[in-house]
Amino acid sequence: MRVRGLGAAAVAVGVVTAVAFVLPSTATAQPTIQLPAAAPAPGWAPAGSAELHPGVQTVTTGGGACTSNFVFTSGDRTFIGQAAHCAGTGQATETNGCDSSTMPVGTAVTVQGDRGYTTSGTLVYSSWVTMQQRGEADPNTCAYNDLGLVELDRDAVAHLNPSVPFFGGPTGLSDAGLPAGALTYSYGNSPLRQGVAALSPKAGVSAGDVGGGWGHEVYTISPGVPGDSGSAFLNDSGQAVGLLSTLNLAPLPVSNGVSDLSRELAYANAHGELGTLKLVRGTEPFTATPPGIPLQDIAPPAGPPAGA
Repeated sequence: MRVRGLGAAAVAVGVVTAVAFVLPSTATAQPTIQLPAAAPAPGWAPAGSAELHPGVQTVTTGGGACTSNFVFTSGDRTFIGQAAHCAGTGQATETNGCDSSTMPVGTAVTVQGDRGYTTSGTLVYSSWVTMQQRGEADPNTCAYNDLGLVELDRDAVAHLNPSVPFFGGPTGLSDAGLPAGALTYSYGNSPLRQGVAALSPKAGVSAGDVGGGWGHEVYTISPGVPGDSGSAFLNDSGQAVGLLSTLNLAPLPVSNGVSDLSRELAYANAHGELGTLKLVRGTEPFTATPPGIPLQDIAPPAGPPAGA
């Protein structure tokens, strides 16, 4: 059984940590991925004063609260990413995007920025909605494709910077997955952390790719908690590699299920009807050791327990 439950506000921590899911054991042939070039960074708000950036909270009407991941553009339109399941309306056990209940495209999303800044956006793409409309049948795509895009208006974009807090980047988009042992870096912003910023950045180590490359199993010092869903994951070069989708208790205990952004973005470009979506590079350089954060707080864990 697979459980989402990292984003919906109605899901309690005890529920998430009490249920496990089993990963698919078979992989389908990997599709050819055409990666769009990352968009340049024009007149973004300065990183140090921007109220909106990857990692701010999104609250989907009828769905739940999540952490945003990266910034995307298509032409003159600007989007901030979240997990598609943030708009889910069913039980935490509904994780198959091809048949899970969800709010529709067009749903209002509240974006809660820094220093009290709040704006309204619109859910303009959901991998779950798109897969259901298309009748998607590939089991790995259905299980792991978990991307939603929230469009921001011009006034909100003036407050936006595309850099991931603390770590900087993304420096581009990775299509290499996260093989076992690869290091990764993430920024979660669950309300359960009560605004303690030092608890948000964390490093992790991959336990390997799953679902034919559509997903990755990652260990971090502290696993994702409810509200962290959608969090950005970077590789050790600062490239965008995925977003937080689930918390796993089996077969790998307390690991994070990370969906693969390159595949999700390729799917959105092929079927999302938003034009050519491009990941926006951060204005700040990537660093694996952000200043002001104790190294022990972001040191990658040793990995899964022996025999896991």
